[in-house]
Amino acid sequence: MKYDVIVVGSGPGGYVAAIRASQLGLKTAVVEREELGGICLNWGCIPTKALLKSANVFEYLNHASDYGIKVEGGEADFGAMIKRSRGVADGMSKGIQFLMKKNKIDVIKGTGKLLAGKKLEVTDAEGKKETYSADKGIIIATGARSRQLPNLPQDGKKVIGYREAMTLESQPKKMVVVGSGAIGVEFAYFYNAIGTEVTIVEYLPNIVPVEDQDVSKQLEKSLKKQGITVKTEASVEKVDISGKGCKVTVKTKSGEETIECDVVLSAVGIEANIENLGLEDVGIVTDKGRILVNDFYQTNMPGYYAIGDCVPGPALAHVASAEGIICVEKIAGHHPEPLNYGNIPGCTYCSPEVASVGMTEKAAKEAGYEVKVGKFPFSASGKASAAGAKDGFVKLIFDSKYGELLGGHMIGYNVTEMIAEIVAIRNLEVTGEALIKTVHPHPTMSEAVMEAAAAAYDEVIHL
Repeated sequence: MKYDVIVVGSGPGGYVAAIRASQLGLKTAVVEREELGGICLNWGCIPTKALLKSANVFEYLNHASDYGIKVEGGEADFGAMIKRSRGVADGMSKGIQFLMKKNKIDVIKGTGKLLAGKKLEVTDAEGKKETYSADKGIIIATGARSRQLPNLPQDGKKVIGYREAMTLESQPKKMVVVGSGAIGVEFAYFYNAIGTEVTIVEYLPNIVPVEDQDVSKQLEKSLKKQGITVKTEASVEKVDISGKGCKVTVKTKSGEETIECDVVLSAVGIEANIENLGLEDVGIVTDKGRILVNDFYQTNMPGYYAIGDCVPGPALAHVASAEGIICVEKIAGHHPEPLNYGNIPGCTYCSPEVASVGMTEKAAKEAGYEVKVGKFPFSASGKASAAGAKDGFVKLIFDSKYGELLGGHMIGYNVTEMIAEIVAIRNLEVTGEALIKTVHPHPTMSEAVMEAAAAAYDEVIHL
């Protein structure tokens, strides 16, 4: 079979690239060895949010009296929560199947291996091999998997990754989460909310270490208030799984200690799925486990492209989608702008939520900027008070000289829905003064954005 474009992998990078290619009139195929939608729809972004929603609802029940409602007998049904999460994921995957048919994209089930001459060999589940060619190019969108540390090998039962964390047969009584990035704190929040005793172990001085330090400190405070134990500047030296549970040896500033638990969740990052793809045979260059590409995602070999988690850059679903669109538009002869990696939002969906874009205060100062910093706490927000969600704040960092918004950082209820405003503002180069004069509806959580800008310029009204 001959195509214009073949996409290897159907995650949020791959399926979006395929749809855009079809929209542009290119005959397109997608090769996928598992479920359509990739990790994001099946084992990442979507099913985890379903679990987190169950945790939110359970927390509402437990705190219903705070809202003047009497509720008795609320109980977390772990199996039902897992079942609902899998149902949501299955529904989304079926939605991708519909989009493939709607856009006349061929779905080829199997494992792809690159061949010279813009060809791809696909081996199906029975071992049958078929070769396909792509006149304009092959796009590698094979994603990534949970990274394994040498001293923390995953057996899938007692030491697990994120996939197993979504499909455990029973709820653990005690859990140790190693790593406090988005995956780590989201699962820590979920399991703690439904009654598991959770300990987070983070090697660096702050949890969610990529975030602004004020956000990290607030989140640590909030998680501890919820009953989660947080150990920073700590490392897991070994895990003994010879007994019924796990004995985790943790090295801290004050010495070593042993934590006993049922399950250890390793959430120490990801590694790209680039093995056995035929990269070496074709001559495609990699570095530090990622495929090297130019601004339009072409590899060093003409006709071969790569996007998403298998290339350098933020391993985020929305980044992969944006890269896929840019890549395909370039292949089709359009003139897309390169992606601005300095204006990519990041979101963490624990409670309180975390969202950010651009520079942290520390990074801005280290870059030589003289800054104006505005911070508005949700404790001063009428909408947040009415919602019973006063934890957190909005923090904005401006360049004093030109009023450029260098970074926005939020922690609080529903802030992942608010961060897009900051992304748009930065993209349009709106100044701090203009943001202050932008009327925000009252009462809303988003008013805190305007108020934080006003605070930076000593014009804040409600604080």
